[in-house]
Amino acid sequence: MDESVPEVDVHALEVELGRGATVIDVREPHELVESRIAGVMPMPLDSVPDRVTQLPGDRPVYVVCAIGARSLRAAEFLRQRSIDAINVAGGTKGWVQAGKPYETG
Repeated sequence: MDESVPEVDVHALEVELGRGATVIDVREPHELVESRIAGVMPMPLDSVPDRVTQLPGDRPVYVVCAIGARSLRAAEFLRQRSIDAINVAGGTKGWVQAGKPYETG
């Protein structure tokens, strides 16, 4: 892990979601059909540079993908642009494996 990017696990993400955190999912649309965390904003990795202005600059943005690799890249990119991006370790797969609620379809 890049030491410059803070990271949380899926349990901490669940707490932050309950507090109204902004969370983006950088997976591709076809991946979202299998499983997605309710309330998370879809933002495929390739679209992140064009959508930075849609993210808040005054509070953390949590970034999730399937297992944590793409979200780490996105978080690094966002942090270079003064967004307080936090990577979600384990990603959506970790969320599902932990028995957290998710949507499909």
